[in-house]
Amino acid sequence: MTNYIWVPIGIGLLAILFAAFLANYVLRKDTGTPAMQKVADAIFKGAMAFLHRQYRTIAVLSIFAAILVAGVLYLLSQGSLAQKWDLAWHTAVAFLIGALCSGISGYIGMYVAVKSNIRTASAARRSLGEALTVAVRGGAVSGFLVVALSLLGVSLLFTAYGGLTNPQLAPSLIVGFGFGASFVALFAQLGGGIYTKAADVGADLVGKVEANIPEDDPRNPAVIADLVGDNVGDCAGRGADLFESTAAENIGAMILGVNLYLATHNIGWILFPLVVRAFGLIASGIGIMWLRPSIVTEPDKAAGRDPGEIAMKQLNVGYWITCILSAIGVVAGSYLLLQGTGVTGNYNIPGWLWFGFSGIVGILLSVAFVYITQYYTAGTWRPVREIAASTLTGPATTIITGIAIGFECTALPVLAISGALGLSFFLGSQVTMPAVAGVPMVISPGGIFGTAVATMGMLMSCAYILAMDTFGPITDNAGGITEMGGQAEAVRDITDALDGVGNTTKALTKGYGIGSAALAAFLLFTAYLDELFRHNPTPDVYRVDLADISVFIASLIGLTLIFFFSSLAIQAVGKAAKAMIEEVRRQFRDNPKIMAENVADRADPDYARCVDISTKGALRAMVLPGLVAVLTPIAVGVILGPHAEAGLLMVGTMGGIVLALFLNNGGGAWDNAKKYIEAGYLRVNAQGEMVDRAEAGALVLGKKSEPHKAGVVGDTVGDPFKDTAGPSLHVLIKLLSTITLVLAPLFIALHP
Repeated sequence: MTNYIWVPIGIGLLAILFAAFLANYVLRKDTGTPAMQKVADAIFKGAMAFLHRQYRTIAVLSIFAAILVAGVLYLLSQGSLAQKWDLAWHTAVAFLIGALCSGISGYIGMYVAVKSNIRTASAARRSLGEALTVAVRGGAVSGFLVVALSLLGVSLLFTAYGGLTNPQLAPSLIVGFGFGASFVALFAQLGGGIYTKAADVGADLVGKVEANIPEDDPRNPAVIADLVGDNVGDCAGRGADLFESTAAENIGAMILGVNLYLATHNIGWILFPLVVRAFGLIASGIGIMWLRPSIVTEPDKAAGRDPGEIAMKQLNVGYWITCILSAIGVVAGSYLLLQGTGVTGNYNIPGWLWFGFSGIVGILLSVAFVYITQYYTAGTWRPVREIAASTLTGPATTIITGIAIGFECTALPVLAISGALGLSFFLGSQVTMPAVAGVPMVISPGGIFGTAVATMGMLMSCAYILAMDTFGPITDNAGGITEMGGQAEAVRDITDALDGVGNTTKALTKGYGIGSAALAAFLLFTAYLDELFRHNPTPDVYRVDLADISVFIASLIGLTLIFFFSSLAIQAVGKAAKAMIEEVRRQFRDNPKIMAENVADRADPDYARCVDISTKGALRAMVLPGLVAVLTPIAVGVILGPHAEAGLLMVGTMGGIVLALFLNNGGGAWDNAKKYIEAGYLRVNAQGEMVDRAEAGALVLGKKSEPHKAGVVGDTVGDPFKDTAGPSLHVLIKLLSTITLVLAPLFIALHP
């Protein structure tokens, strides 16, 4: 069984080569006209400048955190000096490697993304199919690098730390890898989210509402900062988020697999998460390659179908291909690795097949999240249309309706998560495991591992989902480049359609991210209890009693942390946006030639000044919420003890899941309601009531109308929800788990 370690290592290396192939395909495409190149170069320089400064800041914080963690574990954990030193240096090195891999994947992925935008814009001059393919493959570079580096990092560390000869100890030693990934992801997502929304809010409120100029108009001083922000928030930030998801889930499942290894002497229980993740990379690669320029057929064009509808259909087909192949992969992995002495299943079904069914449940949950998110954020369904209709009566009703939709949209995802957890636990509990001497079976080991397999199943499509996510900012930038580069209306129609699709794919990726965070959080919570048992082998460690006053207090603090952290993130956007709004107004006031009617008489705005304001504001503002997120669980564990920490982890995770759903989907619905109006779909009859877009004689209320201005205000409120606070909560949920796993020895030592 130990030879199976070469599967994730080999496929991880092949995935990196595949990412290089995709990057080469994209970078060989032409870069359009000189006017388009001028805009693209400004976006590239701004994005790289921000990323350099952000990662320098994160690197200093990471080195300090690694030294601090190593020192604390050495001084305060239990055991001999040699054991303490072993734990300290292994954890610190794993932390730094996790942080480095996360940074590399985000950096390279964003580099290719900001090189893909102009190539997508240029491809749109030729065909929808070519533009779609360039954007998806450009996004897939980030997706495959993220998953491959996560997989290789965990696999190689496990091997280097003696996992093949001493498998019961190695998973606990590499948990620092997940902590390092979480640490970088939190600051990358926070910094990128604050940057992008400060620029976006300033560009929208002053440009669209006050100056009454179109989106991506070259006269808007904040337009380049806005286009840069799309990349640093959605490429680098989301890449770091899902890098951390895959790393933390792999390590958590490996820790759970240790007890099953002790029972069966089959290392396959520990290697299974890595092998399944490798199979998911293969499935995602086939799904990506299905999308190609010729995929948009002549019958599609002849039927006169909306280009956005065509593109969304093709992306969905690629996703279904990925899911079907992933289902085959998880069942095959179960057959190859999850058999052993004493492992039997009920109803004459082999134990490994029950676990295969659990993996399919996770895959189905990912599908459910994709379609639930599309329902709440796509313009073809009721929620977005309700918000669009509410713009007819002004910004106040737009905001009220959007908040109501945001609250509503938490129900279906929570029911889906609950159903998946319950069903995967039931399927796993149909497997009988041999008892392990000294290990209490307080919780069904098969049931818990079943939920772990469901998490693995959901994350198998991670590379494809990330490609769809990065597709969003690439197409958004492509639209800006065609607008500012003076391209024909037909080209802008294609990039606008792809931008609308990208807005939906970004929203569904956030839904996918929070769904995977929910499953991974339960898995990591159980892994934390297993870690407590390893240090203190009594059945009581598996009981977290809310009637215990310290547990209750910690749980309340955990829930409050979620809201306070979100407040800090949104306030940070507000402060940075205020500076941006003042700067844009100043430029319009001090240099009236920017708005000259005659193009030849116009003066260029100072784009660089706006980029600099967003950069400084984001880097300053990301530190406080990041430190609050990191220090709160540490303080609770140190002061109140390991069981109180379990309460904080459990309740904080639940609150984080629900609030993130509200923020992500509510913000996405506001955004697409604005785009619904801009596309000319808001139509009213003589009585001023919204009617179906096909109704004859209806009045179209599009760009520059009063409902459009109300829609822009709603979108502005939703921007920090969906692009800053919501995605950062995904990371916070998993950060709580990885911090508790890493520092469990400290909490136990202080509260023996």
